[in-house]
Amino acid sequence: MRENPETRTGGAVRAAFAEIASTVRAFVRSPRALWGVNVPYFLEGIAYFGVLTLLMKYLSENLGLGDVRAGIVVSLFTGGITFAMFFLGELGDRWGLRRTLLLAITLMAVGRIFITIAGSAPGGSFTSPAFLLTGVSLAIVVVGFGILQPALFSAVKQFSTPETSAVAFAVIYALNNLGAFVAGFMSPQIRTAAATAFPPNGINGVFAVYTVITFASIAITALILTPSTVGRALASRPESAAGEAKARTEKGPRPFSPRWFAEHPLRDGRFAFFVFILIPVQTLFAHTWLTLPLYINRAFVPWVSSRFELFANLSPLLVFVLAPLVAALTAKRDALKMVQWGTLVMALPAFFLALGPSPATLFAYIALMTVGESMWQPRFYDYITKIAPPGKAGAYVGIGQLPWVLTKLITGLYAGWFLQRYCPADGARDTGTMWLIYACIAMVSPIALLLTKNWLRGGSGATGARPESL
Repeated sequence: MRENPETRTGGAVRAAFAEIASTVRAFVRSPRALWGVNVPYFLEGIAYFGVLTLLMKYLSENLGLGDVRAGIVVSLFTGGITFAMFFLGELGDRWGLRRTLLLAITLMAVGRIFITIAGSAPGGSFTSPAFLLTGVSLAIVVVGFGILQPALFSAVKQFSTPETSAVAFAVIYALNNLGAFVAGFMSPQIRTAAATAFPPNGINGVFAVYTVITFASIAITALILTPSTVGRALASRPESAAGEAKARTEKGPRPFSPRWFAEHPLRDGRFAFFVFILIPVQTLFAHTWLTLPLYINRAFVPWVSSRFELFANLSPLLVFVLAPLVAALTAKRDALKMVQWGTLVMALPAFFLALGPSPATLFAYIALMTVGESMWQPRFYDYITKIAPPGKAGAYVGIGQLPWVLTKLITGLYAGWFLQRYCPADGARDTGTMWLIYACIAMVSPIALLLTKNWLRGGSGATGARPESL
């Protein structure tokens, strides 16, 4: 007797919701210390992405650098953060999570003071007081964020269980994205209200609010993530406690020493290919702050362009909703497959923007790109920390982020030129051609991953490590 398709579909839906409920129940029972990393990462999402959304406009127009030079500065800033993770990612493993997180957030709070006061100084060149103050700010934030993110993801691994890790990574990723949306929602109102006190457009007033939020994050982190809270969390995960204790007592290899190279995960050719082939699709992330804000600000009708921060940050709101849901539904799915198909779903919608600027194509791009991002991005972090030896999760997250350096640097080198050529502040625009080129670049990643899927799964090493456990 043939099974009724509706019965089969209904059973699949019930099974999916049962899977979600089971995973969420396990996550809710996770240690309180997990929220000591979730809350600061949410607040940092507000501050970091809030500044980043405005940074191109601030550098190009407020400081008078122009699109090309502004793009280079932003790429050096974002690329520098990832480069810093490569060297500073292990600090959380060595110094302890609480101390490392408080140090990182304090650095970023101090750094943001400088960009707030930079607006009152003369600008116009790389040697101007306004840019020098901004440069100091960005440099300090680079160090702080380079310490922060690897420590956060290392904490998630230590405070969650194998049963809840997929959702735990998705939740922290989603909360950070929710912070980005909150920043996009707040920014237009604050910018308008602060225009008189912080001429010419109130952007430095928005930066001042983000600085206050960062200082508040220090206090909240210290209150939630107490030493006793961390101790209880690690006591419930003996393997995590043992791994941290070992990492803090054992001295790791010196950077660039023979042992450092011998133990480096990039020595595995399949793993190296896997992380570097993601660069083309990751350019779409970089365009979120390099291209999308000014594209919306310049090419759309006034009711959209005047709220460009909000529309540029709609995707993070969808990520907040979708990432935990997708993670719960796919927690037992192979991580490599999730990355392969997720990058395809993420890259394809870029072709919508090639049709020209309209709210419909913009929303379609944001919605579908976000689905793809929610499919693969949290599982990438999950995968990286699972292949890391005990006590080395922070270092592996930092190393696994290395291709981001190239993504951000390379994208920043051409994004400003493309804006100046195809979407200038004044003059004729051809944004369809710009996005067609960007879409073709992004498609390189999913096509290459799908063509090499058998090779990536073969052999030992990072990408061949027990996919059924992921």
